[in-house]
Amino acid sequence: MNAVTKKSDTAVAPTANEPERNYLAPDVDIYETEHGYTLEADMPGVTKANLDITLENNTLTILGHRAEHVPNVTVLYRETRPASFRRMFELDPTIDHANIRAQMNQGVLTLDLPKAERVLPKKIAVT
Repeated sequence: MNAVTKKSDTAVAPTANEPERNYLAPDVDIYETEHGYTLEADMPGVTKANLDITLENNTLTILGHRAEHVPNVTVLYRETRPASFRRMFELDPTIDHANIRAQMNQGVLTLDLPKAERVLPKKIAVT
């Protein structure tokens, strides 16, 4: 069983704090390491300022918005359009929620999801 489970790829009704939108599901890769999991989500054009990551009741929600325009420039040609990204995952209780770390670099969101100490292998000394 995976510790990170895709919760939904379908459109979800908006909450009271967000308007109704059509969301794109960012492509995601999930890797397991000795000490936890790494989740990488491709969200081109999304900046830290336009990113919201929440964790509630073991549900991790990633929301990102690619802005319509770049300030102080004149767009001559554009193949991209504004877009909102949304992806939800159910996290296994063995993930240490207090130590989850996030980083955004060139449109790739990387989340480090460490395993809780209680589930990590321990070496037992023989006396």
